[in-house]
Amino acid sequence: MADQAAVEQLKAAFSDAHVEINSDGSHFEVLVVSDDFEGLRAIKKQQMVYAVLNEQIASGAMHAVNMKLFTKAEWAAQ
Repeated sequence: MADQAAVEQLKAAFSDAHVEINSDGSHFEVLVVSDDFEGLRAIKKQQMVYAVLNEQIASGAMHAVNMKLFTKAEWAAQ
C-alpha cells in the first residue's frame, strides 16, 4: 500500500514529523508538519518531500500529489 509506505518514509526523513496521507487511487493529499521546514520557502519544502517520495512517483504508484507542509508553529496557527 503506497499510503503506509509513504507515511513511513516521510516520518523517517523528517524529524519528529506528523504525517497524514489520504488517497483516492493514485491521487494523494499529503500533510507533513515538521520543524525541518523552519525558514524555508514553499518550493524548498515541496522539493524535500518530492525527494523522499520520488521512487513511488516515478513508479506511478503515486500520480498526483497535493502537499500541505507546515512547521509546528505554522500548524498551531491554523
